Amino acid sequence: MSHLKKAVVLSSGGLDSTTAMAIARYQSFEIYSLSFSYGQRHAFELEAAQKVADALGVNEHLVINMDLNKIGGSSLTDDIDVPKERDEQAMTREIPVTYVPARNTIFLSFALAWAEVLESSDIFIGVNAVDYSGYPDCRPEYVDAFERMANLATKAGVEGITKIRIRTPLIHLTKAQIIQKGMELGVDYALTHSCYDPSPQGLACGECDSCFLRKKGFKEADVKDPTKYI
Repeated sequence: MSHLKKAVVLSSGGLDSTTAMAIARYQSFEIYSLSFSYGQRHAFELEAAQKVADALGVNEHLVINMDLNKIGGSSLTDDIDVPKERDEQAMTREIPVTYVPARNTIFLSFALAWAEVLESSDIFIGVNAVDYSGYPDCRPEYVDAFERMANLATKAGVEGITKIRIRTPLIHLTKAQIIQKGMELGVDYALTHSCYDPSPQGLACGECDSCFLRKKGFKEADVKDPTKYI
């Protein structure tokens, strides 16, 4: 019987969530990875999440199905073009249309439910408030607010069985620092997928915000980018 602490780790199959999962494993957590098929533009990130789960030897990998297409409001879930070739200044000026309304709140709520069933106190999420596209649900104040709510909203929290902690090991790191940390932990970034608008074959577009930040991160980290671009 395992005596490791359990952690639910939100996994998109991307660079950040994979690094967060590697950190959780390094910290001796038993990992329960959680991904979502939420009506996003493509399934390549879910394929990547499965590969990452296999590579990092998670205890269980769960995929939740939901249809955020019915709500829409994002270029990832609606018939709206993904912005391309934006410069860094444009990324910090406004919240882009790739923002999915309330996505991290929805995802963290599912993670919270699973953590309560697992009697786990720890939820890892790879949010980042430095090199990112300005999403409101990636900021430290948002994470702090959700953690407070989580401990008010659960039977386990109210009865003092567990005190939920939302762990954000990447939140103050640059993309380059995240990559360097992942390399130290042996992460194979070739398994990960970041692009918002890949080709039908799964090749990264190289022009969306996510590709821009990924390419910039590898360059600044002085690490070869294993991504296959169009």
